[in-house]
Amino acid sequence: MYSSPVSEAQFQLLRGAGFVAAVALAVLLQRLGPHARLRGSWQVNGTLWFANLIVIGLVCGACACTVARWAAGARFGVLNAVAVPRWFAIATTLVALDLVSYGWHRANHRIPFLWRFHQVHHSDPTFTASTGVRFHPGELLLSLPVRLTAVALVGASAEAVVLFEVVFTVANLLEHSDIDLPLRFERTLGRVGITPALHRRHHTKLGPDRDSNFGTIFSTWDRLLGTYLGNDSATAIETGLPGFDKLTLPRALVLPLQRTAA
Repeated sequence: MYSSPVSEAQFQLLRGAGFVAAVALAVLLQRLGPHARLRGSWQVNGTLWFANLIVIGLVCGACACTVARWAAGARFGVLNAVAVPRWFAIATTLVALDLVSYGWHRANHRIPFLWRFHQVHHSDPTFTASTGVRFHPGELLLSLPVRLTAVALVGASAEAVVLFEVVFTVANLLEHSDIDLPLRFERTLGRVGITPALHRRHHTKLGPDRDSNFGTIFSTWDRLLGTYLGNDSATAIETGLPGFDKLTLPRALVLPLQRTAA
């Protein structure tokens, strides 16, 4: 395995730049090709994002980069134990970490304790780019051991991890965006990736349909593991959770204390 030139400071800078670029792109596309011309819940969602920025920054910072650099030095993890081309290692990391994300997302819907936190994300009555940053701090903290363990076991380089996080962030914000895609392009993209229409179905108020389309970057995992449900931009879907159309920030923060059906 090659050594990664990415430091913790560079990791933070690249990840931050990727987030800003992803937000700008998502907002632009929502203006150019809106699906329902929705106004996002920026007051609640933006505050949650800022809270997560502080909490995760204090607890973790660039810990994924630190773990990756440790694994490389200790020759720990699959990719650190074999000699493979740089491009292959990066591609493998991208695929492997997205599969882990799929599994974690699915677990958030199947395990009642995890759903208590994840329901904050699904409680957004609108489906816009701001929904992509609407997460309870508890959910992100619970995901850290899973993410860091995956980075170590894969033997991912810091370079590959930051690339994954940028791609993941772009995919996450775009698939939550209030945008319509041209039908032919949407169908082509949906064969391998997650489109806004596919993820919109995952956010439906209809309980059974929420157990579908768990992917973030690739739709491959949903197709292979039986959780794929097709959808297109022409289909109108009511999103959110029943009874949570006007969820305030204080109530969102204590929502994990209240159990609802996944």
